[in-house]
Amino acid sequence: MHPAFSVIFLTTLIGVGQGLFLALFTGQLYALAKLLPAQDSQSFYALGSALALAFLLAGLGASFFHLGHPERAWRAATQWRTSWLSREVIVLPITLFLIFLYGLAHFMDWKQPWLVLASGALPVDATLVIGTLATLATFALFVCTAMIYASLKFIQEWHSPLTVFNYTLFGGASGFTLAAAFSAYAQANLVSFYGTWAVILTLAALLTRAASLWRNRHLKHKSNLQTAIGIRHNTIQQKAQGAMGGSFNTREFFHGQPQSVVRWVYWSFLLLVFPIPIVLLGAAYGIASVYLPMLAFLVQYLGLLAERWYFFADARHPQNLYYQSIA
Repeated sequence: MHPAFSVIFLTTLIGVGQGLFLALFTGQLYALAKLLPAQDSQSFYALGSALALAFLLAGLGASFFHLGHPERAWRAATQWRTSWLSREVIVLPITLFLIFLYGLAHFMDWKQPWLVLASGALPVDATLVIGTLATLATFALFVCTAMIYASLKFIQEWHSPLTVFNYTLFGGASGFTLAAAFSAYAQANLVSFYGTWAVILTLAALLTRAASLWRNRHLKHKSNLQTAIGIRHNTIQQKAQGAMGGSFNTREFFHGQPQSVVRWVYWSFLLLVFPIPIVLLGAAYGIASVYLPMLAFLVQYLGLLAERWYFFADARHPQNLYYQSIA
């Protein structure tokens, strides 16, 4: 498939925003359980929510470059009964709104308990209720985004539950890495907490992505030249694509890069997403540096761009059977 950079930035940017919000809310839950020091509502949770919203809005803005007629974007929500894209279009603004409310609740210091649970040990206020709803919406958005690709049966590289796990874990890992960087910037004593979870999520993402890479290398594709044209002869060869030059089919359903570029991107994302950020976060435990967690996030995000490019380029659309002389 042809990797569209608008979609690459959309999926990676909103993944970071979703992961950062989950990190913030996780930190709040740990603080409620007295496992972490409490942080200031305005300077940490409200500002962190604004940063998460910035990434989500940047991803939303990138998506408009993928539309031929952006003014008709609202129509994408009309097929919600059958289309995962429509469901994503609906869930994304809901997630944005709930994260905005979560940040606003912290900024306005809406901490008056609505009720108290566990014999007075757990005060339930507006931030906790809104944060829980936003968490559900965030995971629903992960599922909707991933299922746009995982639901396509004819692209076997994507048609797997591993696609959903990968999208969720990559978003979580990058978000928690950014949370470690944000904690260092805000001088909050949470760099080791977020860094540890970032390493755990990065390792989990490594396991699921390695599993999907192994699966894709051993796929037996259902379509071949014989099934495409209904002839069972074993020595069918295509000599021409039927046109003098390129076409929409050769541009949109194939990446058009030599195999050397594909291999370079493959090894780049394996290095940038997994071992280098882990080493940088590990070094941040021993060196009280503001810059190491930030560098870890920047390196990992660059790797995610490469990983998402490879995700699209690695998919073999069945229509390319008819254009082998080009694709």
